[in-house]
Formats: sequence, C-alpha cells, structure tokens
Amino acid sequence: MKIFMDTANVEEIKEFADQGIVYGVTTNPSLIAKSGRTQAEVIPEICKLVPGPVSAEVISQDCEGMVREARELVRIADNVVVKIPCIPEGLKAIKILSAEGIRTNCTLIFSLGQAMLAARAGATYVSPFIGRLDDIGEDGCAFVENLVRVFRTYGLPTQIIAASIRSQEHVDRVMLAGVDIATIPTKVLAGLVHHDLTDKGLAKFMEDYRNSLKK
Repeated sequence: MKIFMDTANVEEIKEFADQGIVYGVTTNPSLIAKSGRTQAEVIPEICKLVPGPVSAEVISQDCEGMVREARELVRIADNVVVKIPCIPEGLKAIKILSAEGIRTNCTLIFSLGQAMLAARAGATYVSPFIGRLDDIGEDGCAFVENLVRVFRTYGLPTQIIAASIRSQEHVDRVMLAGVDIATIPTKVLAGLVHHDLTDKGLAKFMEDYRNSLKK
C-alpha cells in the first residue's frame, strides 16, 4: 500500500517527505482554501516535494470546462493527476482525458456502481470516501473491502485510493483490505509511528544503558 498525504500544507508535506514515507499527495478545493493560498501557488511546490502523483481538482462542473482545466493543470508538472468528481459530466471528461493520456482521479465515490463507471470511463484512480460514509451510518471500510474485491474480480487496472481517512483504525482496515493507496491527513499520519509500548521499551533500553555505565 502506498501512502499519500491528504493536505495542501507544504510545510507538513516537507516534514513527512523527509522521512521517505510519502509517495504522493491529494488535494481538493477545501484543503487548498485551508492552506490560505491558491492552487496555482501550492501545486507546483508540492510536485517538487514528492515523486509520485499529486492530485489537483477541477472546479468546473461541465465536461468542456473540466477538460480545459485538466489540460492546464497537467502543464504544471509531470506528476499532476487531475481530480474529477463522479458526476455524468465528469465521466465524459475522464473518457476524453484518458484518450489523451492524462491521468485522472475520480473523486467523491460512495458506491460500487460509481466506482465501476469511473473505471470503465478510464479513470486512473478512484477515491472512495470512508469517513463520509461512516457519517451516514454506513461502514466506509467495509465498502472499500468490497470495492477491492470487485476490482480484482474483473481485473480492472484502476487503482483505489482510500480517502476521507480519520483514524488509525481506518488505516489498518484498508491496509488489510489490500487497497492500492491510502491518502492520510497529517494528524492521523503523525500518529501512526507512535505506540505506548515503543515509548516504554525505549525508556527501558535507555535506563538499562545508563545503569550499565555505572558498573
């Protein structure tokens, strides 16, 4: 499973990129707005920090507008992937862009049917939203498990990016499901490395080392 960061905060990305654990980044209009900067300012910087895909989302909701924005976005860097919502106009745009060799990430996926349509339209990635499904009383991780099974059954090349991750449990479950990618918010990603037993074990090692010097 590849690890992406779900943020538009360049400083946060730098920190984790230096650890060598982050392969790509996903952004959306909400994350861009939260950064206090524009997409035109942020995306080029992010593309220089990570080796893998950087998802930048279109704003248009019609096919023509999406395609036009997509062609502009991919000029920023070779690793830009165009994020397109799973709506009828979006599927049309994905088909056109796929034929042009432009990679797409079909976002706001909440059903197996949506994911299948996006894959058949030619999407490079699909992004099922776990947390938002949990919000309406469904099991978002179970949905991802089923999606992985369906894509493998039909041999679809489209990769699954588990999105809207909110906890370490989400990360653990999508990892066990065999998802291709998990895009993880900074707070959750930072928490993955910590464990009480690690802290206690390290403290014990240090204590024993200091005691050995006294002998």
